Amino acid sequence: MATRRVFIGLGSNIGDRRAHLERARKGLGEAGLRIVEQSALYLSEPIEVIDQEEFINQVVGCETGLDPEAILGVCLAVEQSMGRVRTRDKGPRVIDLDLLLAGDDIRSGESLQVPHPRMHLRRFVLVPLAEISPGARHPILNLTAADMLSRCPDRSRVERVLL
Repeated sequence: MATRRVFIGLGSNIGDRRAHLERARKGLGEAGLRIVEQSALYLSEPIEVIDQEEFINQVVGCETGLDPEAILGVCLAVEQSMGRVRTRDKGPRVIDLDLLLAGDDIRSGESLQVPHPRMHLRRFVLVPLAEISPGARHPILNLTAADMLSRCPDRSRVERVLL
């Protein structure tokens, strides 16, 4: 089985956000996604739905033999195991796991879109992605993470969390 490098965005804005990200990373690893790199943690203001707490975000790079559909299944299972309840679109959440890139794979179905359709518009995704893999390439836009970040129209605050 061939392995692919995938990037997953993690975010939390309810409760012990750092602990939630740690638990999510552990869940991804236990499900067969080998985390080979992880960004620092970033505090980011909410966008679109702004009447909620700030997020802590992170991006992890994983190696896996799973296809994008199976990776999405893992992400949803980890979210569910952590008690994620989807009551409001883009609203507060214990954990959010987004499959950003899955090698050069492209999917555009109703339940799965890879690359993530809005990743190039979100600083809270691009800042940590460019930190760990500035050369990660978007297979549709043919831009690297660093290129996308430099062109990103989003000017929301994304600041590194000091440990």
